[in-house]
Amino acid sequence: MRYTVLIPARLASSRLPNKPLADIGGTPMVVRVAQRVRSGVLPEVRIVVAADSPNIIEACHAYGVEAVLTREDHPSGSDRLAEASQILGLDHDDIVVNVQGDEPLIDPSLVQSVAATLMAQPQAAMGTAAHAIDNAADFANPNVVKVVLDANGLALYFSRAPIAWWRDGFANGIHALPQPAPLRHIGIYAYRVGFLCLFPQLAQAPIEVTESLEQLRALWHGYRIAVHVAEHAPGPGVDTPDDLERVRALFLGLERSTVS
Repeated sequence: MRYTVLIPARLASSRLPNKPLADIGGTPMVVRVAQRVRSGVLPEVRIVVAADSPNIIEACHAYGVEAVLTREDHPSGSDRLAEASQILGLDHDDIVVNVQGDEPLIDPSLVQSVAATLMAQPQAAMGTAAHAIDNAADFANPNVVKVVLDANGLALYFSRAPIAWWRDGFANGIHALPQPAPLRHIGIYAYRVGFLCLFPQLAQAPIEVTESLEQLRALWHGYRIAVHVAEHAPGPGVDTPDDLERVRALFLGLERSTVS
């Protein structure tokens, strides 16, 4: 199963400056992400960091991680991935998986599963993942994005609202969950390269603007998104200094358990 993992890394971050180079166990975070992915994918899978700074490129190369330099002024991660695909000379039918550069605890098997799900759904232009929600607080939380699927495992809609909503839900309040359990979207994406290069050129969708969810642009324009349903929630990502300290502690715990 051949595909390419692209890890976008942007040096500027309003909440955590120089985030890709943040130290985790003596190694830059973006390198930790690449190493984590490598530990769980097949040997033929290519892993490339798409960076906006020579400093990130140098850090990656110091650890033997492949990296390409992209423009600094990309308006979105999708634009950066599209440029990286062109730099690497990928064909339109090739598949790339976007793994965020701030997820050093990502489950490597999730990468493999999302790629396989897109490969198995030729009618889909994108792939992503979800897992079952197990508590009412997450179901009600607008920062927890929900997704509903059709019979073939293709996304019908993504929303910050609690969906699917059962008929008598208001009578119960959001103190219980409907059955079957609703699904939480996991922010990992696979793309067919041809669609990835087209995506930034598509007009924004009204529902995308309302929900502040970029993936709704694909659905609004008639493209399908295949969804892998994972058994577990993903590991935490890093957005703030507090997140970084939490992930450092978790990483240290993982290393100690591995050694013992």
